[in-house]
Amino acid sequence: MDAAKKDCILLQAARAFARFGFKKASIDEIAREAGVGKGTVYLAAESKEDLFYQVLHREVRAWQAECARVIDPRVPAPELLRKLLATAMDYVQKHPLVLDLLQGETLRTMPDWADRLEELRAIGRQNVIEVLRIGIRQKAFRPELEVETVASLLQDFQLATYPQNKTRGDFEVQERVRVGLDLVLHGLSASPA
Repeated sequence: MDAAKKDCILLQAARAFARFGFKKASIDEIAREAGVGKGTVYLAAESKEDLFYQVLHREVRAWQAECARVIDPRVPAPELLRKLLATAMDYVQKHPLVLDLLQGETLRTMPDWADRLEELRAIGRQNVIEVLRIGIRQKAFRPELEVETVASLLQDFQLATYPQNKTRGDFEVQERVRVGLDLVLHGLSASPA
């Protein structure tokens, strides 16, 4: 199958899954919107689950690429982390499949795919790991940080800053990210006199 046709199928599948969810999205509808036969969809993916996974993988890679654009090792690491989290949150707000993956909704839908879904979450942490390592090299962050674990915690913390009420405005989300990151970087303790 040529790459353009497969890309079109994945794009239409992403739209269908985002609009209807995994269970209600129809392979027939995806094929119709992509301008291909149902059999062609099954040439691109061996099952509906595999198609969904490919869509998620594509979305996570696009998220990672978008976030990677803000990483500049010449910028102080705390500022990089702020920019990275703001970019990540902005992307997630516009891409519900990534948000569902990160919040565990996808795992509830596809529990047999737990290991593969965790691999996708790990892809999403790679930029945070890079910024943490930059911060260690800049001596802005402690050298003994367990970067993999800290990146995982920051990913979870990032999700905790995302409001459950999705009608809140962008400013409120950005403010929650700002305050949450300040808490991570400076803790709760008062600075010594």
